[in-house]
Amino acid sequence: MEARAALKWHWPFWARPNQLPPPGDWATWLILAGRGFGKTRAGAEWIRSMACGETPMAPGRASRIAIVAETAADARDVLVEGDSGIMAVHPPEFRPHYEPSKRRLTWANGAIATLYNATEPDQLRGPQHDAAWCDELAKWQYARETWDQLQFGMRLGDRPRVIVTTTPRPIPIIRELLTAKDTAAVRGSTMDNAGNLAPQFLAKMLDKYAGTRLGRQELEAEMLDDLQGALWSRDLLDAHRIKQAPEMRRIVVAVDPSGTAGGSEGGDDVGIVVVGKGVDGRGYVLADWTCNLSPAGWAQRAVTAFHQFKADRIVAERNFGGAMVEATIRTAGANVPVKLVTASRGKVARAEPIAALYEQGKVSHVGGLPELEDQMVLFTPEGYMGEGSPDRADALVWGLSEAILGASHYNIHALA
Repeated sequence: MEARAALKWHWPFWARPNQLPPPGDWATWLILAGRGFGKTRAGAEWIRSMACGETPMAPGRASRIAIVAETAADARDVLVEGDSGIMAVHPPEFRPHYEPSKRRLTWANGAIATLYNATEPDQLRGPQHDAAWCDELAKWQYARETWDQLQFGMRLGDRPRVIVTTTPRPIPIIRELLTAKDTAAVRGSTMDNAGNLAPQFLAKMLDKYAGTRLGRQELEAEMLDDLQGALWSRDLLDAHRIKQAPEMRRIVVAVDPSGTAGGSEGGDDVGIVVVGKGVDGRGYVLADWTCNLSPAGWAQRAVTAFHQFKADRIVAERNFGGAMVEATIRTAGANVPVKLVTASRGKVARAEPIAALYEQGKVSHVGGLPELEDQMVLFTPEGYMGEGSPDRADALVWGLSEAILGASHYNIHALA
């Protein structure tokens, strides 16, 4: 009975080979894998193996650990408290004490892990570590800055090591890690973990995404390059990316309604993108608040963005029921200035003048906006080559058209 109980917590027995640390003297273990592969479990188990010794009081191989997630909520809800997170993979007698207010995990042997997030790179300025776990690095808002700050602090112990668990995106930091001599890269797909995934989930994913570009990236974990001839490229977006925006002359919250119920009813996302025109006359993309909510939900989210960013107005496409869009936003915020815009031209025709602004170096993204940028690099002169609706990119075009090009760029119906 004791052996059976111990086997429950013996990760090498249950893990697939590509979920176990690779051999060699690597500094970074990079797991590029699809959704449902088991990346979180692999990361949590590696942290456990680094922090814990043979007994609860025995020292492990690491004593000062950094846990870095895309957001603070991800660090807490997924990496620490999630079903496959750090707390769940520890036997009770080895389980660390978690203090959410201090962003800290403390083991009985004295090892400490501190939680950080990629929206605040300066959290990592100063602290020292001998091990780290970086989750969804390819989606981090400030990927370069956060990674660099972490590297400056990886200076404790004889051999500091980092595990990176992420779905691939062809951003520069991921490409650099793949070619680094001290990186051990492992790839995996969703199907590698088919035995532990709900059959309904697998059937739905394969039916909807198998063979598609999105499926190749999110399920098969392929590193997909930009489309040749696309209106935007990742290099172009990276060339003008900045960490902090200057003072804004005006700010617009742009909404691209989906025309579907959203929320529990499903349907396309509602694009919500915040853009501004700086005092320098340039355009700035400040945030992507796209969501899949009911009309009341997305309207409240748009109004919240309006107030949080101190915007001048909300611009929304009227093609999916202008009166409904107006009424929905008015219900969420009665005094919010709204403009409805009519799509009198095709998506590409509307997007091309905005793409030209990027080529002229007149627009910058503030931090990383991965889901939005994934859509932008799939816009070609022949149309949008991605799956579903380019809701985020459409909202971006509406917003920059209003903030930079002005009302003459499209048909506008202003509401009092």
